[in-house]
Amino acid sequence: MKIEVLYFQGCPHHVPALERVRNVLADEGVAAEVLQIEVPDAGAAESLKFPGSPTVRINGIDVEGPETAGAIGLSCRTYMHGSLLEGVPPIEVIRRAIRNAREASR
Repeated sequence: MKIEVLYFQGCPHHVPALERVRNVLADEGVAAEVLQIEVPDAGAAESLKFPGSPTVRINGIDVEGPETAGAIGLSCRTYMHGSLLEGVPPIEVIRRAIRNAREASR
């Protein structure tokens, strides 16, 4: 399983997102390396199709789903958690993405 956390330097949500991913992996009993990918500039953001920081991808698929659309660039990203916006993906979104990736690999 390939897990990436994409971010730009100075993002206040990068570390909390990374910790959340690692906690879900531990809860699920999944051993996987989590790659941190810094997106340094607009060109890299375009190349990586980076919708904002932090972005979590599992096997190349955004945890919110492959249909996730939005502006590409160096900006903060928000995630819906119930009726609230948060700066990190909700635990259940990460958990679902990890479970889907695990099922797809069987």
